[in-house]
Amino acid sequence: MKCVSSASLRPLRADAVRNREKILRAAAWVFAQRGLDATLDEIADAAEVGVATLYRRFPDKDALVAALFENSINEFAAIAERARDMHDSWEGFVWFLEEALDRQCVNRGLRDVVVGSPYAQEIMASAKARIVPVVMDLIQRAQRDGYLRADLVEADVSVLEMMISSLGGEVNQFAPGLWRRYLGIILDGLVVQREAPSELAPSQGGELVLNALHASKHAHA
Repeated sequence: MKCVSSASLRPLRADAVRNREKILRAAAWVFAQRGLDATLDEIADAAEVGVATLYRRFPDKDALVAALFENSINEFAAIAERARDMHDSWEGFVWFLEEALDRQCVNRGLRDVVVGSPYAQEIMASAKARIVPVVMDLIQRAQRDGYLRADLVEADVSVLEMMISSLGGEVNQFAPGLWRRYLGIILDGLVVQREAPSELAPSQGGELVLNALHASKHAHA
């Protein structure tokens, strides 16, 4: 039987917790900007901590990527659970989509990088097992209350999120918040009844969007 030292079970000191959070924030930014080729030295510089401090918290890059993804899972789960607890089921459903998409559009680069990690499949399976049941509760509650069309299934929500976040992630630098316009259009197609079409976010011009998509594709080429 493997013995675990009492030191390994002690909670991190306050300064160690702060350093860990600084490293995770810096890593999220660096990976999103530079991809998985970014070094731990670059991340330590961005976090303004010594390399030795980084290695004490994360022994290698995979451990750091796994921790980032775990943070994202925890955040999405908390959003879904809060939405499920809202009194109005339609407002909870809409709020969940807005909050989830806001994070996906802003952090799309990091999300794409994390998917390249060897831990991705295992972590994604764990994330789905934790989050999908809560999202199903959100959908079924809004359907029972007569707000959400009855033929919508969880896979539809995943596809819609992917569509909107793909656009939002590509043009966020040039047209931040544009994804909200397309979410509004889609929500009008999901709600059972409405008195009038929803007020949409500004279009920011079709030419601007097309130019933003074109510029983004060249940047990733």
